[in-house]
Amino acid sequence: MKVSLSVLNVDYMNAYESLKDIVDLVDYEHLDVMDGEFVPNISFGPDFVKSLKKVAKRPFDTHLMIMHPQNYIDKFVDAGSDYITFHVEADCNPMDVINQIKAKGVKAGISIKPKTSVEKIKKYLPYLDMVLVMSVEPGFGGQSFMENSIDKVKELKKLKDEFGYSYLINIDGGINNETAKFISPYVDLAVVGSYLTKANDKLDRLNLLKKL
Repeated sequence: MKVSLSVLNVDYMNAYESLKDIVDLVDYEHLDVMDGEFVPNISFGPDFVKSLKKVAKRPFDTHLMIMHPQNYIDKFVDAGSDYITFHVEADCNPMDVINQIKAKGVKAGISIKPKTSVEKIKKYLPYLDMVLVMSVEPGFGGQSFMENSIDKVKELKKLKDEFGYSYLINIDGGINNETAKFISPYVDLAVVGSYLTKANDKLDRLNLLKKL
């Protein structure tokens, strides 16, 4: 299980400084983009992603928690995103958005909320590079892990193995050294936020996760 670092709960003015001990020791950087419409919160835009890309060298997985992702693909690709992940529940045609992302030469991912089943995205799985399972309600960091997400990553792993799909299985929300034990056999990577960003012992916690 690889670790994707969420920067949602950092001081954006000093983002790199607060994360410099671990920012290049994780495997991915996870950028949560929120529009205040799809979720009840607003985070940052492409300019912040572009600025962080100058100093953080791991692949950027930009998670668009926005109502109309099709309108923002170009901006976030140009800002330096390596993956663009959008929500199947958004107001868009998922296959069109997948094609739009891939046409820009980056990898495409779909995310599902806690109440959305894997069945909802089955027909898109052959075309995806990543599937992101939300194990909390999207919009705010620091929430508790929802156990129903375990069954989802199990199902995605089974489908991936059965049909030879190539997508990465990712999970986001409430991941720490305890909850990671339940999902690590089934996921390729996990988004970790406040468990690392708010800790005094960031490096020790990161090493603990990587040992899983």
